[in-house]
Amino acid sequence: MASVSAWRIALANIVVGMSGGVDSAVAAYKLLQAGHQVTGLFMKNWEEDDADQYCAATEDLKDANQVCQQLGIELRTINFSYEYWQRVFQIFLTEYANGRTPNPDVLCNKEIKFKEFLQWAVHLGADKIATGHYAKCSRAVSGEKFYQLNKSPDNNKDQSYFLHTLDQNALRYAYFPLGDMQKSEVRTLAQQLGFAVHDKKDSTGICFIGERKFNDFLGRFLPAKPGKIQTIDGEILGEHRGAFYYTIGQRRGLDISGSGPAWYVAEKDIQQNIVYVVQGRDHPALFTQVVIAESVHWIAAPPDIPYQCTSKIRYQQPDQVCEIVALAGDVARIRFAEPQWAVTPGQSIVFYQHDNCLGGGIIRQASN
Repeated sequence: MASVSAWRIALANIVVGMSGGVDSAVAAYKLLQAGHQVTGLFMKNWEEDDADQYCAATEDLKDANQVCQQLGIELRTINFSYEYWQRVFQIFLTEYANGRTPNPDVLCNKEIKFKEFLQWAVHLGADKIATGHYAKCSRAVSGEKFYQLNKSPDNNKDQSYFLHTLDQNALRYAYFPLGDMQKSEVRTLAQQLGFAVHDKKDSTGICFIGERKFNDFLGRFLPAKPGKIQTIDGEILGEHRGAFYYTIGQRRGLDISGSGPAWYVAEKDIQQNIVYVVQGRDHPALFTQVVIAESVHWIAAPPDIPYQCTSKIRYQQPDQVCEIVALAGDVARIRFAEPQWAVTPGQSIVFYQHDNCLGGGIIRQASN
């Protein structure tokens, strides 16, 4: 494999995505300190009557404005709500309706931040776009020239998992100013700079859901469809609101009474509208060793098969040893060295070789 190294970009015209949080604030500052010409961009990705109540978009824009004023840079705003609805939210709903648990953050990065935002910035003459993601970009220095996506040194904040769908064009324009920083260092620097957002709570979850109860929100688009909760042996234990509301490994919200270990969702039958549960987190039905992934994307070239690497089936999971045993088009079959808990169709499986993110796909099926 060609050797790689981080590189310093020449002084450039860079548009930085400003979210109103501490990460993008420090990212913009670091770009200015490096001598770049910097413009901020605030993206509005959700349009709904109650969005401000739950999404805090108005407050985020206010915070982004304040940071940009302190830094002396222009802040522009753009509305990508239509694109987000069509290319992120509609897929989100379709996946849930089919019994899968999608990850809209992955789609948002692919379709909005590193496609729509990128195209908009380049059209205005930008050389690069920057975000406050905790990830690194490196470039081959020998052999075939290509870009690589690498983990952040902050294991608790590394976001390469959410960026694994980026292609070579996106990485050519992408810049991650926080790539070598720890989150604690970012907050300390923000406080020293006098940014009011230095202690602002990190956003969690999905903007269009915000502080609302997830099932209440989803029910506005996928009406409740009551059905039975039962054991894998057929014993009926209760009733659910709709099998698509539940995810593999879910414990809370089942409302199953009785003594003994907690109940967990082990399987769903969307056609029959049945949620199957097992008792105890260590139940064998919650563990699988083989995964079929679709829509597999490789940041560089696909590996020769079979290929040993590590992967994650959820964000912040420790790297798991696995082998890609078959690859046909964008479908891969992966076998783990150890059985994995609560493998969830619809979620992303992301492949790594040490700190290099190779790409990933969407989990469609899990088995033993």
